Amino acid sequence: MSQMHTIDENGSSPTCLDEGSTIMVTGGMGFIGSNFIRHMLEAHPEFNYLNVDKLTYAGNPENLRDLENQDNYRFLKADICDKEAIGPAMGSCDAVVHFAAESHVDRSLESAGEFIDTNVTGTFVLLQAALNTNVKRFVMISTDEVYGDIPPGSFSIETDSLLPRNPYSASKVAADRLAYSYHEAFKLPVMITRSSNNYGPYQFPEKLIPHFITNLIQGKKVPLYGDGMNIRDWLYVGDNCRAIGDVLFHGKGGEVYNIGGGNERTNIEITNQLLHALGKDSSMIRYVEDRKGHDRRYALKCGKITEELGWEPSMDFEAGLKLTVSWYLANEDWWRTLLD
Repeated sequence: MSQMHTIDENGSSPTCLDEGSTIMVTGGMGFIGSNFIRHMLEAHPEFNYLNVDKLTYAGNPENLRDLENQDNYRFLKADICDKEAIGPAMGSCDAVVHFAAESHVDRSLESAGEFIDTNVTGTFVLLQAALNTNVKRFVMISTDEVYGDIPPGSFSIETDSLLPRNPYSASKVAADRLAYSYHEAFKLPVMITRSSNNYGPYQFPEKLIPHFITNLIQGKKVPLYGDGMNIRDWLYVGDNCRAIGDVLFHGKGGEVYNIGGGNERTNIEITNQLLHALGKDSSMIRYVEDRKGHDRRYALKCGKITEELGWEPSMDFEAGLKLTVSWYLANEDWWRTLLD
């Protein structure tokens, strides 16, 4: 029987996920979660996967419809805040990768309570269930937004202060640190990842890149916040999935790992690239008032995951953007259904 060896919080005694172990993936019908499940089924078919998703607006069953009959994959519709559903489900699992979250900043400004319920309470329910069932590995998916606005020339490292400036990022800070506390207080083997902006296939068209692509395909203008000079680091979702897998199998308990693409771009640069890719000009830009709590720049230093786990991004940004545009052009039925 093969085993995936990992390292415990002291860097010594190995913990193992045996062949046939079950990995719970929360939010697996969402953008990154569904890409992660696809990646893991291909890279690690020796494990079983339980996808737990509430199926909110961003959780789309079509993302994984073709996997329904795979022997080592199953789906459970459940709210992560529902301890009566999560407890029994966790009992059959050996590891957890926790993606499930409300994630859109604009929505958090309008309805912060939903973000606290899902992102904080839901994480608590999962952590408690994992503790009660002696789960071997728990990967908490956080975000670079927990660091807040980063001035030019600076880069966030894992030990920096967390300075959220909107309800979404504040709820992720709470979940991030709650997960860490379960490692420190109870020795639950928790690892935390903080990634930069992801892009790629299956992303719900409310985020910048898919929103702009789908608008332009439909002949609609794209709404650009402020002066368009906000900066984000862009990470192809496939690279992030590889990194999360590395953390799951080889990360150290209690540690945080930044995951970035090394592709800083202003929003206006992204917009112009998408205009060019889809044969449009600047007349398709509609400048809108900047939103509240909109950080000017996020930027990560990712030396830790490279040095400790050997991970590096592999997707060139221009190539990844081209692949993403092509995917949305080829899958109009998928996203038009979401917009109806």
